[in-house]
Amino acid sequence: MKETLRYLAGIAGPSGYGSKSTAQQVAQNCSCSVDPRRLTAIITGATSGIGAETARVMAERGVRVVIAARDLKKAAQVSDRIHKDINPNAEIMLFQIDLSSLASVKRFCSRFLALGLPLNILINNAGIFSQNLELSEDKIEMTFATNYLGHFLLTEMLVEKMIETAEQTGIQGRIINLSSVIHSWVKTDCFNFNQLLNPNKYNGTRAYAQSKVANILHAKEIARQLKARNANVTINAVHPGIVKTGIIRAHKGFVTDSLFFIASKLLKSTSQGASTTCYVALSPQAQGMSGKYFADCNESNCSALANDEVVAQRLWRQTRALIRGRLKYQKPC
Repeated sequence: MKETLRYLAGIAGPSGYGSKSTAQQVAQNCSCSVDPRRLTAIITGATSGIGAETARVMAERGVRVVIAARDLKKAAQVSDRIHKDINPNAEIMLFQIDLSSLASVKRFCSRFLALGLPLNILINNAGIFSQNLELSEDKIEMTFATNYLGHFLLTEMLVEKMIETAEQTGIQGRIINLSSVIHSWVKTDCFNFNQLLNPNKYNGTRAYAQSKVANILHAKEIARQLKARNANVTINAVHPGIVKTGIIRAHKGFVTDSLFFIASKLLKSTSQGASTTCYVALSPQAQGMSGKYFADCNESNCSALANDEVVAQRLWRQTRALIRGRLKYQKPC
């Protein structure tokens, strides 16, 4: 009850921010010693909602922003708005990526790495919600393929560049996985890897929640590996809050109109939803924090399943084996 009241009232937590804080406020108050113009950030799914707002706020501060998007036309519109309304000198690069396709993710990484640019921040933001069962081109359930598998491969292919950049610049690299409080709905006995790939009985809400558990487990395991290597790169998961985005509109199908009306009164604005991502990506207060779960710009508690190191390691091994097996039989990009 106390946490609910804190959320509704927007009371700030230990970080000085709360549920009502905006991405703009967080970014402006980041009195970090690092010049944002020295930073390069990749943001997936930055064509609308939280992703677009994150790109806007970072570009305003002078961060070089790489928008990795499925729809380049929409990405160009976001870039044009930033140049027109926010920062005419913003350095924004647009790349096509379909996170549900392992081949597309591999192609994007190859093209980005070929540029020889540094990489300080990776924001695994893109996400979908599908009410009906759909399969990706790799014959994997679409929500899991897009929200988790694609970002897993993206991170694996870019993490060495991030470690290298951190070593060369002395600036800590930061990876952020977008998750959701809905991850806590998933129980251990319902988290089976083979069923995640090809469920016998599909439920859109369950599939979305399972992908969000996987995002946290991924952050936990990669954080462990990075720490073991003494790498100056962190990875964390964030819950943006329940935000007025396209995913929420898609979710409307599983609640009654009256419940949605009540819930809508608790929704965050897009800028409030992007605040936690910007906090973990930019704030000096988040320096050195890794393998954590954040909500409302403060460290928070995730479910017992999402915090299970054994499950996290097993999921990582299963995912890596799956991806390597699928890529082995694909034609070179």
